[in-house]
Amino acid sequence: MVNSMNKEATTMWKLSGAVVAAVLLTAGCSWTKEKVQVSGDEATVNQKDTSEPQIITPIINTDGEEIGEAKLTADNGGVSIEVKASGLTPGEHGIHIHEHGVCTAPDFKASAGGHFNPTGKEHGFDNPKGYHLGDLRNLEVDEKGEVYAQMATDQVTLEKGQENSLLDNDGTALVIHEGADDYKTDPAGDSGKPIACAEITMNQLK
Repeated sequence: MVNSMNKEATTMWKLSGAVVAAVLLTAGCSWTKEKVQVSGDEATVNQKDTSEPQIITPIINTDGEEIGEAKLTADNGGVSIEVKASGLTPGEHGIHIHEHGVCTAPDFKASAGGHFNPTGKEHGFDNPKGYHLGDLRNLEVDEKGEVYAQMATDQVTLEKGQENSLLDNDGTALVIHEGADDYKTDPAGDSGKPIACAEITMNQLK
């Protein structure tokens, strides 16, 4: 059952042509279809047609244990992202796309590198010198330590060889941090150390 959400949490963000939308649900849900409002038009974030490039990749914690799964799907030139995970601390957590597709526990910062930032900007949606193309909106983890979230961005692609592709030579990674992203502090929104990681590479491409 979809958790109720306050008005602020359901605000859709449009930033310099990038539409980033998030719907926070419970981790016990299966991959289900949810409709979200994007700039006045109804958009669907759901399980995409398998003809579209898609990546399904495990999320691991700093002990190397699998705690969930991320699914990335090509979506009208951009990428829709779904995250299911458990065993996290309740509350807000920063989540970003990092520059290397390597998740080696326990030090994901060392293996996955910094944020995916091919445009050379500073971090943060609220930073006048920002933002990184790997910046995403915070996850909201429930009191059980579980999260199911959907989001989308038109600033990156899964098309190999294209500009801003997440599937460059060494891939990229989806990284969850221990604290909330403040959307302004460079280089990672004061969100603390990485606590979970999922590799985005050609090996996971369906």
